[in-house]
Amino acid sequence: MTILCVRFQLPPTSEANLPHLLGMLEEFTPVVQALPPDGALADLRGAERYFRRDAVELASVIRVRSLALHGVDCVIGAGPGPMLARMALDEAAPGVTRTVPEEQGAIAEFLADKPVAALPGVGSATARTLGDYGLDTLGRVAAAPLSTLQRLIGAKAGRELREKANGIDRGRVVPNAVSRSLAAERPFGRDELDPDRHRRALLSAAEEIGARLRALEKVCRTLTLTVRYADLPHSRTGSSGGTPIATTRSRTLTEPTAHSPALTRAAYGMYETLGLQRARVRAIALRAEGLDPADRASHQLTFDPVDEKVRRIEEIADQARAKFGPRAVMPGGLGGRAA
Repeated sequence: MTILCVRFQLPPTSEANLPHLLGMLEEFTPVVQALPPDGALADLRGAERYFRRDAVELASVIRVRSLALHGVDCVIGAGPGPMLARMALDEAAPGVTRTVPEEQGAIAEFLADKPVAALPGVGSATARTLGDYGLDTLGRVAAAPLSTLQRLIGAKAGRELREKANGIDRGRVVPNAVSRSLAAERPFGRDELDPDRHRRALLSAAEEIGARLRALEKVCRTLTLTVRYADLPHSRTGSSGGTPIATTRSRTLTEPTAHSPALTRAAYGMYETLGLQRARVRAIALRAEGLDPADRASHQLTFDPVDEKVRRIEEIADQARAKFGPRAVMPGGLGGRAA
C-alpha cells in the first residue's frame, strides 16, 4: 500500500486550514494532491523507503501530527492506487486506517460486493443503466463480457469500468497547490433552511473572492461550491458521527475572471443544480481555483455599455474598500445586514 487518501475533520469555519495541513503532509512526501475542501491524496512510495516504515505506520504518524500541531483529527484510507485508497477512505473511521492489500485476490474480495456507484467517477445514470441489466455490483461487472459493457455505456467507458471493477487502478497522484486558490466561507449561526439566506451567503462570498482576486491582480478559471449540511440521512457524501456532511460542485468559467457579478452568476448556477429542498445548511463556501495573472487573461469585449459601466463602478468600489474598509461598499442585497 503506497497511496493514502486523507480526509481532515475540519469544523465548518476552518477550510482555510487546509493549506497548513497539506504542508504537514508534504513533510512526508512531495507528491500530494489537494482534494478541497478537506482532503488530499499522498503517494508514499519514496517515503516508505526513506522513513523505513510502511504506509499504515506513516498514516498513524500523520494522524498524531495533525492532532498535535493543528488540533484536527482525520480519517485515512490506504491502497495500492488512488482509486482504491479513496474507496478505502469511505470505510475508514477515526483512529483506524482502512487498508486494501496489494494482492489481486484481496482486491477482488474488497470490490466484489460493492455497488457500481461506489467507484469514483461512476455517476448515478451509469449505475442505473447497468443495474437494469443486473450488473449492480462490481463483482458482476468484473465478470461481465467486455462487449456487453461497451454496448451498454460505450466503448471507452465500458473498458475503463471493467478495468476498475477488476482492481486495475491506472490513476496517479498529481501534485497540485491549494495555495493557487482562494476560499471564502459563510457559516450560519444555526442550521439554515431559507434559500434566500443561502443565496445571500453566496453573494457575500463571491463579492469577497472577487475583491481579493482583483487586489492580487489575479483571475480564476474554476469556481467550486461546497455546501455543508447538518448530519442528515439524505445528505450525499461524508462521514457520520455529527460531522457536517458536504456536497461539492465545480464549474469551469466561460473565461478567466475576477469580476464579482460573473462569479456570483456561476455560484448561483451551481447552487440551483443541487435542488436543495428544506436542507439544513450549516455553511456555504466558495473556492476560486486555477489562478492566473490578470494581465495574461483575455476578456471578451462586449457592446453592452452596462457591463463596462459595472466594471468601472467595481474599480471605484475597490478603491473605496481599500481606503475605508471591506464594508464601505456592498451590493444592495447585503446592505444593512450581516453576511
